[in-house]
Amino acid sequence: MREYLLTLCVTAAVTYLLTGPVRKFAIVAGAMPEIRARDVHREPTPRLGGIAMFFGLCAGLLVADHLTNLNEVFAKSNEPRALLSGAALIWLIGVLDDKFEIDALIKLGGQMIAAGVMVVQGLTILWLPIPGVGNVALTQWQGTLLTVALVVITINAVNFVDGLDGLAAGMVCIAAAAFFLYAYRVWVSYGIEAAAPATLFAAILMGMCLGFLPHNMHPARIFMGDSGSMLIGLVLAAGAISITGQLDPDALNLYAGSEKAAVHQTVPVYIPLLLPLTIIAVPTADLVLAIVRRTWRGQSPFAADRGHLHHRLLEIGHSHSRAVLIMYFWSALIAFGALAYSVNSASMWIVLGIVFLSAVGLVLLLLPRFTPRVPLWAQQFVPPRYRRRRGAVEAAAVAMEAGEPEARQTEERAPVTAGVSGVNGATAIGPRSRFLDRR
Repeated sequence: MREYLLTLCVTAAVTYLLTGPVRKFAIVAGAMPEIRARDVHREPTPRLGGIAMFFGLCAGLLVADHLTNLNEVFAKSNEPRALLSGAALIWLIGVLDDKFEIDALIKLGGQMIAAGVMVVQGLTILWLPIPGVGNVALTQWQGTLLTVALVVITINAVNFVDGLDGLAAGMVCIAAAAFFLYAYRVWVSYGIEAAAPATLFAAILMGMCLGFLPHNMHPARIFMGDSGSMLIGLVLAAGAISITGQLDPDALNLYAGSEKAAVHQTVPVYIPLLLPLTIIAVPTADLVLAIVRRTWRGQSPFAADRGHLHHRLLEIGHSHSRAVLIMYFWSALIAFGALAYSVNSASMWIVLGIVFLSAVGLVLLLLPRFTPRVPLWAQQFVPPRYRRRRGAVEAAAVAMEAGEPEARQTEERAPVTAGVSGVNGATAIGPRSRFLDRR
């Protein structure tokens, strides 16, 4: 564990220290596109933050290669080299897109080529544990197609959710933390060395995100761009492929009996690993909804719009920071809920806890839809956005002293359109909302 923490800290430190110089380089290079209609930031912000993240990845792999225990990962497996090759290719494509805005189909082709490079070097899915069937071995073509599809879906899911300051880096960091805990448990508790590369990938991915987040939190000084979002998506997919497609379920030896029975009974253990979509369920849901929405309108699935989940959170009245925190909450609930269920699937308390936290998340999500009625004596104990106007408070106090029946009507706050600056903290959109009124 100490070597993993050292690798994580080195990766985070290199990423953090390089982000400042990379920001200056991006400004000099002109990688500061004009504000588009779908953007929520108000000033041109440099991109190319993926450059610092890529060098953080290289630093993490270099340090791990010189550590005593982690050096065995490089000696016994070619997966770290496969990851570095695919990451370098996808990073170059992202840098070109951040600077020159290349076509979406070209990016899709580059993503498939990067996944193919990893497959050629051994990072591929060899078999799948299927409930009720058993351990199914895949042919070379089946494994290749499934690996490429998984990499492309994960990259685009992370890329689609990168719409608010600190959103993509934070959500991927949460997913990587849950993934690290599971992979480390499989490697240490059960002594399965095939899980070691995935554990290393998750630790490095956490370091990349944690090192970049201080520069990317609202108000962001630099964006990761496609060079960063596609990079962290590929690293997350590589970890899932490494442990899901090459770890034999029977090696866990949890249950005795036939192979079919063993796979069937160990399915709860593989819930977080069969597909990384269970870990990044929120960006994946956003990806699916975006494709359906654009196709229904007759647009290209890769056409940009303002209908993502984070845009809708801003529409209903959440501030920029609160929208990001809500997305963090749901990502953590899904990721760590699946992790807890994989550890003890027979516990009813885990299910009840997930249901309760889901209800709390829904209340927080819909809170701006309701106008709070705060009593006069509690005005000083609530945030300013929930306080009534000074004139209304004085009129209500005078009316209450006079005993007028209209006092209750005076207490009510005047309705204000969501999206205007100052309402429920919605300062990210500015004084004039750029979103259409859906009513």
